[in-house]
Amino acid sequence: MDVLMRVTDTIKSFRETRLSALRPPTEFFDYHRISRPADLNQATQRITYNTRYFSGNYVLIIAILAVYALIKNPLLLIALGFLVGGFIAINRFGPEPLQMGEHTITQKHLYTALFVIGLPLLFFASPVLTFFWLVGASGVLILGHASFIEPGVESEYATVQDSV
Repeated sequence: MDVLMRVTDTIKSFRETRLSALRPPTEFFDYHRISRPADLNQATQRITYNTRYFSGNYVLIIAILAVYALIKNPLLLIALGFLVGGFIAINRFGPEPLQMGEHTITQKHLYTALFVIGLPLLFFASPVLTFFWLVGASGVLILGHASFIEPGVESEYATVQDSV
């Protein structure tokens, strides 16, 4: 029950910190502010400002892409479910050794069986490929958006507030 409370507290703090920074869709998808940066310096300035300004929206994009990646790779979803479910089941139901005829099955045996089955399944699910796809897709989307959206008028005041 203590773990559930920690997870709930973590979700609440995440919602308060990151998701409170969500900008409205009309501002995030404002096509009137789209323009090509003049040079690399201007693109870097836009990326620096927009990644801070739209950080909540970008975290939401990464989360949506991660869910999409899991849905498109059902073997990875099964492998992760098997490993996480196995850990939960072993911790909940297998803390004491179990006597099966002449054999005693300990928690160590259960974890070994979980790894012997789960790790090859996870290997065939290609989590590294999925991770790099997630990094690449989110990087292209976020850096593309951040470099092509002109900062609003409030960005001029942000530099004044930082220097005061």
